Amino acid sequence: MLTCLYDQFWKHEYWIPSQFSWADMEDSNGVIYAHPKDLLAVIPLTFIIIIVRYSFERVIGLPLGRLMGVHDGRRIKAFHNPILESFFRSQSHNPKEAQLNDLATQCSLSARQVQRWFRCRRNQERPLLSKKFSEACWKFIVYSFFFFGGFLAIYNEPWLWKAKECWEGFPKQPLKYAIYWWYLLEFGFYLSLIITLSFDVKRKDFREQIIHHFSTITLIYFSYCSNYIRIGTLVMLIHDVSDVFLEAGKMFNYAQWNKSSGTTFTIFTVIFIFSRLVILPYKVLYTTIYDSMAYYEPFFGYYFSNALLFILQALNIYWSFLILQMFFKFAIMGKMQKDVRSDIEEQCTSDEQSETEQQKNGSPVMSLEAFPKPKVSEGLSPTKRHRQVPTT
Repeated sequence: MLTCLYDQFWKHEYWIPSQFSWADMEDSNGVIYAHPKDLLAVIPLTFIIIIVRYSFERVIGLPLGRLMGVHDGRRIKAFHNPILESFFRSQSHNPKEAQLNDLATQCSLSARQVQRWFRCRRNQERPLLSKKFSEACWKFIVYSFFFFGGFLAIYNEPWLWKAKECWEGFPKQPLKYAIYWWYLLEFGFYLSLIITLSFDVKRKDFREQIIHHFSTITLIYFSYCSNYIRIGTLVMLIHDVSDVFLEAGKMFNYAQWNKSSGTTFTIFTVIFIFSRLVILPYKVLYTTIYDSMAYYEPFFGYYFSNALLFILQALNIYWSFLILQMFFKFAIMGKMQKDVRSDIEEQCTSDEQSETEQQKNGSPVMSLEAFPKPKVSEGLSPTKRHRQVPTT
């Protein structure tokens, strides 16, 4: 049954022009073409990438962060309370006022103490600055390798400079080993991001990141299997170039190298907008929609590939809005602001710290707010109010 479904799914009428079949793309006379089975090597490669990543972050990322001045701020740890911990894990990280009062009654605490407990507990869930730096450092190295390595792999190819050449001889276009390894590494890298998604730094565009990763993985896999490799290399190159400066800017920002961060962010903004909102539509989307029609009639793969490209472009437009929002704030205020996609750590005041420590030690918690404020009569002068003696 599975074999039948597989054969039905990969019918050549769906994925390549009707005048060709999969038999036309078999290797012959030393000419190698792309085959779906080639990508099976990505399974062990993905886990190797994950191992290399965490080794890199520990051995290189963390020491480099300390060298650049990245230090984790001291966090107040929430005291152990099974009732609050159970609510935090099973129901909500940010309870409403009615829930705070109910929890305060159950724990024999004040509503303010419960509110502070949740604030500290939320901060514990947020990643440390050193983790953010290490993750950005890893991605900076990977994207740099992908962009410069990919550029060298197709530097002499005519389709890099003239996108219409992507369709010359399609789909019978030979595969080069350098491009195969580029595809394999990009495929494995994005698969590793899907696997480690729950452990990585979470941002407010978490859902958009999931959509992006799945769209990218599907596009890489489909473009390889259907031999849309030339278009695929252009898409990967256009996306990787801006990501290099994005991760570099994050590293400088976490290290508080403000001038370097601001300069890198400006370069990133220009490259991102130009590459994804100008080059990608003009060079890639135009040729996949219009130029390809000069060579063959539309088929299912034509619509499917363009749909994936438009999903990526919609995400690019969304992220461009966020980036321009940050850029205008930077231009007006003259300094980098918090990433609008990031959660901002909630600050705990000194009295919260002392209350937490006392609660952990089992001591009664007392603060100025625990005492009722004396009522002040509106008609009394400051002198009379000072001399007023409370009655018993």
